[in-house]
Amino acid sequence: MQSLVAAVERLDPLTVSGRVAAVNGLLIEARGGLTRLAVGARAEIARFGHDPLAAEVVGFRDTRALLMPFGPVEGVAPGAEIRIEPQGSAVRPTRAWLGRTVDAFGNPIDGKGPLPQGLASYPLRAPPPAAHARARVGERLDLGVRAMNVFTTCCRGQRLGVFAGSGVGKSVLLSMLAKNADCDAVVVGLIGERGREVREFIEETLGEEGLKRAIVVVATSDEPALKRRQAAYMTMAIAEFLRDQDLEVLCLMDSVTRFAMAQREIGLAAGEPPTTKGYTPTVFTELPKLLERAGPGPIRPDGTRAGPITGLFTVLVDGDDHNEPIADAVRGILDGHIVMERAIAERGRFPAINVLKSISRTMPGCQQPHEREVVKQARQALSAYANMEELIRIGAYRAGADPLIDRAIELNPSLEAFLSQDPDDATGLEESFAGLAMILGQAGEAAAA
Repeated sequence: MQSLVAAVERLDPLTVSGRVAAVNGLLIEARGGLTRLAVGARAEIARFGHDPLAAEVVGFRDTRALLMPFGPVEGVAPGAEIRIEPQGSAVRPTRAWLGRTVDAFGNPIDGKGPLPQGLASYPLRAPPPAAHARARVGERLDLGVRAMNVFTTCCRGQRLGVFAGSGVGKSVLLSMLAKNADCDAVVVGLIGERGREVREFIEETLGEEGLKRAIVVVATSDEPALKRRQAAYMTMAIAEFLRDQDLEVLCLMDSVTRFAMAQREIGLAAGEPPTTKGYTPTVFTELPKLLERAGPGPIRPDGTRAGPITGLFTVLVDGDDHNEPIADAVRGILDGHIVMERAIAERGRFPAINVLKSISRTMPGCQQPHEREVVKQARQALSAYANMEELIRIGAYRAGADPLIDRAIELNPSLEAFLSQDPDDATGLEESFAGLAMILGQAGEAAAA
């Protein structure tokens, strides 16, 4: 019966025909069939000498529908036929997708053959679970990265942002999380990524072991804005399918900023007024709709809980300004933020995480009392050294003037080594706290002696 239902659902729904009235830049105006149209409806536009062009309804103007294409508009002529499907876009993933790379439509792009289609249909733009129907965040999650395990301890179902400028090491950090995090499945969304880096990320950075339990969704920077935005929705839809399979899912998206830029292009083309830095109002409407889909799974009517989606979303801060509009908006939505700084990367410490500016909103509740004390002492030492760093470097600080600063100077080389980690190295939660406690304890014993 399930197979029969699935077959019926795959039948083409009622299609409505229209005609191309005008093409204005990225926007195609269509006439006809308005009574069956809605924002988000999909369409195919006939072209001369080319395959039909996929498009989506993004708005209306008077008696015309406004469509944006998923590809170049070459070959589109006035009066060309448009076949419109009022049903929104959806995907039918299965567990067999693990280890595969797909595009924004869920089509395989890794050359490994076709993908099997599942029975259940998952809409790309599904609403987040109701707040009162969601479980709370679970136990803490071992991410395999010492700096994050200790200073920004993350729980299962939590959402964290990774804020950094270009070239600071976001992609390498994501690959470490994809390989080392304690979870069942990983969904990676590469949104607006450089085409050259996609294969490099999958084959070298992520590696064969990391790919085995991962599904990678790719939309490169040269693809249309509509396709880049849909790749983010596709990433979340696949993660929701795996969540409903009671798997613990880690969702990595690089980057939310490029999703926002794609939405800005769409909004400006549809006639929305620009606001801060040209971002349209729908950008700040769509961000929480996307990010809230990650988190603890919903509680089912029988009392069981779906698996959590732990989300880590990178934010490409414009000009290294961590208070620019998208970074500010995302920071207010998520459950914590990881700040990566260029100055730390320039002195050769990777991952270049500034632990003093990073925070997890589930701390300190997810740590044991002795662990909280270890983190507190380490933060005090790092903060004291940062406050006096310039004076220390030029030799203006005199040893013995302040015991706290003396201890910070003694601890700094060991703490820097602790925070530095090779991409192929994985350190567990307990091991991370034990290593930091040993550094602080050895320093205390030396001071006592």
